[in-house]
Amino acid sequence: MVRHKKDARGRKHNHHASIPSSSSSAPPFKAACWDLGHCDPKRCSGKRLMKLGLMRELSLGQRYSGVVISPNAKQVISPADSELLVQYGAAVVECSWARTEEVQWSKVGGKAERLLPYLVAANPVNYGKPWRLNCVEALAAAFYICRRPDWAEQVLAPFSYGPTFLRINLTVLDQYAACQDDAAVKNTEAEWMQRLEREYVESRERDADDVWAGGNTNHRPVATSEDDDDDDDDDAASSDDRSIDGIYLGKRVTDSKPSEDPVPDKDPFDISSDEDDDAAMAEIRRKVLASKTFTNPNRDPDDGHDATAKPATIPRPLVLDPDPPRPDSDNGSSDDEDDDDFDRIIDATPVTDKVGLTKLEKERSRAAVSNRSYSSHVLSAPRR
Repeated sequence: MVRHKKDARGRKHNHHASIPSSSSSAPPFKAACWDLGHCDPKRCSGKRLMKLGLMRELSLGQRYSGVVISPNAKQVISPADSELLVQYGAAVVECSWARTEEVQWSKVGGKAERLLPYLVAANPVNYGKPWRLNCVEALAAAFYICRRPDWAEQVLAPFSYGPTFLRINLTVLDQYAACQDDAAVKNTEAEWMQRLEREYVESRERDADDVWAGGNTNHRPVATSEDDDDDDDDDAASSDDRSIDGIYLGKRVTDSKPSEDPVPDKDPFDISSDEDDDAAMAEIRRKVLASKTFTNPNRDPDDGHDATAKPATIPRPLVLDPDPPRPDSDNGSSDDEDDDDFDRIIDATPVTDKVGLTKLEKERSRAAVSNRSYSSHVLSAPRR
């Protein structure tokens, strides 16, 4: 019996045919990265590019010959680096922006380290933040500035925010790509920053009149009526001479006549303190003590009396003892017979306390202890 080898042509389903080979779909660009393991593998753009075969991993301490996008660089990337990028590619550092101080930059980099100019991130982690690009956005920016926009679109294709990144940075990317060297890129970046600052100031001034741009209108002060506005206008007109630009300078002194003393303004709600009252009373006492003694205002100067003579002293009248109270008054009685009769009546009356006796009898009845005896007798059940 001859055994034949099974032919693979009879298989209907080929599972290996659905897996594309990396050699057949090799990207036209060269990209690499140093992965420091700071990011979440599910959200890391560098790990996703390496999984798709669009970027290779570099080990720490390995130098890269192409353009290295690094925040530790000194020179800005420009179209002058296009030849180096096409020949050797570009490399980035896969790390977290919050942990850049932990990176050993001496083991990462190469001869052509470059900075990225002003760009806005579009990734979900740092959306809208300038200079906070992730790996794929940094690679796309380097490709676009070096006049390879097709490479930028291709490397951003696997990500949903790729078209958004190019759309929000398209104008400034075109300006960077139109430069010749890094100095021109720096000037373009400075002009772009000035333009953003100017537009921000103009938008703030324009939105000052917009009711919807001023925030929550429920937190604003309540508008007053027309009558209140008229009163406020009158008060403002009357207080113009007392304030400048809303700063109160005090009341203006009115012009008074030379013969009249200016009347100081007095606060009707000013309540003097106790110390002021004590001081005023002390001043009054001082004036009274310093004044002349009392004299007779109706004294006749021709009666022969000396005007400087001291006033006569009038003695105090003697107070006589009052009459003793009469016997029929409330103060007492001279006859003690009534008291003796009252004492005899009290002594002859028997004193009884029915309430106390009743209470005592109840307590005695409760305190009595009764003895009781119990007896038990067992009876047998009758029989049938």
